[in-house]
Amino acid sequence: MSDLILLCLAAFAGGFIDAVVGGGGLIQTPAAIILLPHYPIATVIGTIKIPSFSGTSMAAMQYSKHVNLNYRLLLLMVAVAFISSIAGSAVLTTVSNGFMKPLILIVLIAVAIYTYSNKQFGLHSAKTHTLREQIWIGLLICLPLGFYDGFIGPGTGSFLILCFITILGFDFIHSSANAKFVNLATNLGSIIYFMASGHILYQFALPMAAANGIGGFLGARLAILRGNTFIRLFFLTVVLATIVRFAWEVFR
Repeated sequence: MSDLILLCLAAFAGGFIDAVVGGGGLIQTPAAIILLPHYPIATVIGTIKIPSFSGTSMAAMQYSKHVNLNYRLLLLMVAVAFISSIAGSAVLTTVSNGFMKPLILIVLIAVAIYTYSNKQFGLHSAKTHTLREQIWIGLLICLPLGFYDGFIGPGTGSFLILCFITILGFDFIHSSANAKFVNLATNLGSIIYFMASGHILYQFALPMAAANGIGGFLGARLAILRGNTFIRLFFLTVVLATIVRFAWEVFR
């Protein structure tokens, strides 16, 4: 029972962080791996996909009520992310994801330096692409990141926000909103695959889903109320924490 309480606390914190800037897996994933050591990694990842979906759903609903979204673009990105996440989850059941961690660490350090040095990063919409250009760019972003989320996961929301800002030119609030729906699709794709292959522990997944949903609701509300400047600072904090986590795993 104590393990379940700790998992639910981690799920709540993960849902809150994920709703603001992504990266909730930074807390939820290692907690599940530590507290569920006797299960295969695919089973642990499959189990926490359900609470991730719950929290992301709550956050996405909040953003949809307060942020104007291009649903045509969003629908296409969601479809691509959904399919590629299933492929990533299928690969996870056959190979180790450890080889990706040094590369992710380097990318995250570059992201932190760029975000900190560019004070206007993500505070205003900066680029004007045609809808056709937005669609192609969005698909190219969501294809690899959908696969990544199905394969390893942590930091996907942060990477989506980064790409939406730097490539599509969205501000933080619109990037966060779009990222929530794309993340919803990647979680759903992984859940379908892991359910079909028997890799979900429902006795842990369902209570964690309730806790993650509450965290996602509160995190999204705070992000909407506080706006781009708050999200930028929160984004930097989560990226730095993710760097510490991956550095520990790479160099231990």
